[in-house]
Amino acid sequence: MNREESAPLDLPLLAVSLVLLGVGLVAVFSASSVSSLVERHDATYYFKRQLLWTVAGLAAMWVMSRVDYHRLRGLALPALAVSVAGLVLVLLVGHEIGGSRRWIDLGLLNVQPSELFKLSVILFLAAYLSAAGPRVQEFVRGLVPGLAVTGLGFLLILAEPDFGTAVAMAATAAVLFFAGGARLAHLAALGAAALPGLAYLIWAEPYRMRRLLAFVDPWADPLDSGWNVIQSLLAIGSGGVFGVGLGQSRQKFAYLPEQHTDFIFAILSEEFGLLGSLLVVGLFFVLAWRGYRLALKAPDLYGSLLAVGITTMIVFQALLNVGVVTAVLPVTGITLPFISFGGSSLLITLTGVGILLNISRQVRG
Repeated sequence: MNREESAPLDLPLLAVSLVLLGVGLVAVFSASSVSSLVERHDATYYFKRQLLWTVAGLAAMWVMSRVDYHRLRGLALPALAVSVAGLVLVLLVGHEIGGSRRWIDLGLLNVQPSELFKLSVILFLAAYLSAAGPRVQEFVRGLVPGLAVTGLGFLLILAEPDFGTAVAMAATAAVLFFAGGARLAHLAALGAAALPGLAYLIWAEPYRMRRLLAFVDPWADPLDSGWNVIQSLLAIGSGGVFGVGLGQSRQKFAYLPEQHTDFIFAILSEEFGLLGSLLVVGLFFVLAWRGYRLALKAPDLYGSLLAVGITTMIVFQALLNVGVVTAVLPVTGITLPFISFGGSSLLITLTGVGILLNISRQVRG
């Protein structure tokens, strides 16, 4: 490192990340065992792939915790260019699953470019906003360049289509603009202007309208649009206070779709009960506390914005996923960080944690 380290690693942040990672491995193994056996004739197929991504993610986290985060400023534009190229490429040659092109098949693994874009746009906006200074309060000279990059990524991710990831990325960018000093009036006006567009996007796609109606009343169409929500609630309700026990879920037997990805929190709640699910939610709150604490104590504005962006990226996605699984929010295809099966998401999440840990090493006082 070029700069003298003046503080130890943020051990609570590291500990909560490792605990969430361990919970995720256990949850993936249990939730995917049935579908793995049926689809791959190997009950540990998805677990073994998740384990490999975990090793890669831990390596990335360790490297990023050792590399001075100031060096990332120079990588912001190259990372952004690579991620945008990936978003374009996935629309052309992406592997289609469930009507969406979100993954590029590289043979041994599938890569999701939108996950890289989420981190690269944080690197870009942190560098841009920290250099903009007072100019950030001007709409044209301050906000428009950052909005153009965010909007491009939003449209490309939406074209896959991946509405949940697009919304999570846009929300993270909005928080970054606010933390970077943008005027609240400008952000409020942009939000108000975006509402009709979001309403049209929901109305224009029949499956989004069905999901919205299922959120309002899932029992109106229990065998189709309301199926996921109803089965998710049945899983959560079946867990009671203490759960039915590890590996004893019944909903994973082809009742609950996406049981090891989007709806893994429902299986976790069924097997570990209310206490287990509250523990996981509590761990995310601890992660939010440590991440935003780092943002307040970071040695410079760039480090503060990085901490805000990475923490928001992880925590907002977790809240969105838990909200969907518990029927508080309409169904969107978004995974639970650390917990859900998904290599690209896990790798980017752990890389982000590594950056947070490096910021903590440079906190003074």
